[in-house]
Amino acid sequence: MLTRRLSLFLALAGLFNVVVWPRFAVAIWNDPRAFDGSAPTAFLWLHAVLIVSATVIGLGILAVGARGFLAARSRDPQPLSR
Repeated sequence: MLTRRLSLFLALAGLFNVVVWPRFAVAIWNDPRAFDGSAPTAFLWLHAVLIVSATVIGLGILAVGARGFLAARSRDPQPLSR
């Protein structure tokens, strides 16, 4: 059972990943090491796998945190500061 505070932390951590990693993808795409002529390099593929997996994990963490926060709110209507 997650507390409201822990659920909020998880939701914020997941949101951070969902916001930051796609922006990093733009930086990798524009990096000169990403393409050799017109062909993608291992540098691009490695970072693509990293970015996709981190974003999917971030979405999962965000979902768990949001569901935990909503569930804790319905069973414990006390404020976050304890």
